[in-house]
Amino acid sequence: MLTLNTRRRIIMHVDIRYIVCPVAIEEKLESRHNVTAAEARQVLLSRPRIRFAEMGRTPGEDVYAAFGQTLGGRYLAVFIVYKSDAATAIIISARDMTDAERKRYGRK
Repeated sequence: MLTLNTRRRIIMHVDIRYIVCPVAIEEKLESRHNVTAAEARQVLLSRPRIRFAEMGRTPGEDVYAAFGQTLGGRYLAVFIVYKSDAATAIIISARDMTDAERKRYGRK
């Protein structure tokens, strides 16, 4: 179920049944951001806080940011394209949360 609060641009409920991380993205995550695809998946499976990030180039493929923790306690921001018709999250990037994101995450 997908519920969007348009004023605050926050998604309340997202039904993610499938997580896809293309090989090229996995390599970028590790080389540029020192994040593994497994860590990004852990965040998506741990009830993250998700917000709208930007309009996608293709209709129905908007970009969302998911904020959460890995099993090891690392705080990450994972950027996804969410396809609601297939309940699929496609990982496009991931990085450590900034200090400001970490503060906001802790308050919610």
